[in-house]
Amino acid sequence: MRWIGSQMLGTARALMAALVMFAAGIATAHTQSAFYDAPASLADGPPGSLVRQEPMDGAPLGASALRVLYRSTGLKGEPILVSGVVIVPQGPPPPGGRSIVAWAHPTSGIVPRCAPSLAIFLFQQIQGLRSMVARGYIVAATDYPGLGTPGPHPYLVGESEGRAVLDIVRVARDLGGGAKDFTLWGHSQGGQAVLFAGQLAPTYAPDLRLLGVAAAAPATDLATLMSDDINSVGGKNITAMTLWSWHRVYDAALDGVLDPRALPVIDRLARECIEGPFDIFIRQRTERPLQQHFLTVPDPTKREPWRSLLEKNSAGTLPAGVPIFLAQGTVDQIIRPAVTRAYMGRLCKAGSPVKMVTLPNIGHGRAAQASTMAAVNWMTDRFAGKPAPNDCGG
Repeated sequence: MRWIGSQMLGTARALMAALVMFAAGIATAHTQSAFYDAPASLADGPPGSLVRQEPMDGAPLGASALRVLYRSTGLKGEPILVSGVVIVPQGPPPPGGRSIVAWAHPTSGIVPRCAPSLAIFLFQQIQGLRSMVARGYIVAATDYPGLGTPGPHPYLVGESEGRAVLDIVRVARDLGGGAKDFTLWGHSQGGQAVLFAGQLAPTYAPDLRLLGVAAAAPATDLATLMSDDINSVGGKNITAMTLWSWHRVYDAALDGVLDPRALPVIDRLARECIEGPFDIFIRQRTERPLQQHFLTVPDPTKREPWRSLLEKNSAGTLPAGVPIFLAQGTVDQIIRPAVTRAYMGRLCKAGSPVKMVTLPNIGHGRAAQASTMAAVNWMTDRFAGKPAPNDCGG
């Protein structure tokens, strides 16, 4: 898993030391190619339209995989280019077209070379890919803006992620003989992305029909996420990436929040990608100086503009009637169970039917893996038109 999970940091140091050499050996997997380079003029055109594609090897069950460059919408309403991958099952599409699942990935990094479409183990990282392909679904996996394509990546910026998710569904529909019916499935940062995509879908993508949103350990309440985790290694990594990104994306000043001695460390962290446990170990080593010099305030969530930006990028409720699947590990130290339960309560109050899956003894990094089959089965029922289960109570 590619999120900074505290349970991963407890992995045996001897194993991690052995994996460091392997990590160094696959660094070239993050080498960018000319595929991602395109003049800004190519961004002009309808959101969700394809700019270019190239085949990829390694998709399961004989499926076709295409790396894609497509058009989307930036934070200021400007046309932008985004990259990603579309996986299409073998054979002709059924009458009416194939159903589409958009997978939104957890944190992979915040600079262009950290795009999942560049990762060696991409197809293993898309949770449930084999099962979804076997069921005939097109799977569309965006990189998000600024990963693959020129940065900065708007890290944990919900509207940016949500638009990119919806636009790659449009690409998948055109490329793979897709229907307008789709579901969303994401983990951690990707959970935030699919919840925002669900909020945006009625107005941003009225040409599509959203049947359900599945999220494992989603980042919902960002202020609580940051303040709860600020003293942990994983929390410092998340806060550092957020500060680095939002300083560039929103022009949010770091003065008065960040110790200047922390800047070189944060810049180094910003250049490191997260693809596996060995990357967690490397980031833990890079992060070490932040234990001495990091923030100059006890809680940046109380300071502007950070307070308002965290609120703006915290997930809201979805249109009433859109079914939602939530999965949450009981020992998650990054996204606390109480936060996801509180978000479920807000969804229920807004009229959403919510299926809640509790994962005993599962931490943050394994939340999607542990809930994959439950999520895929739940999405299959949405495509079949079955009534959505509802754990909201009376």
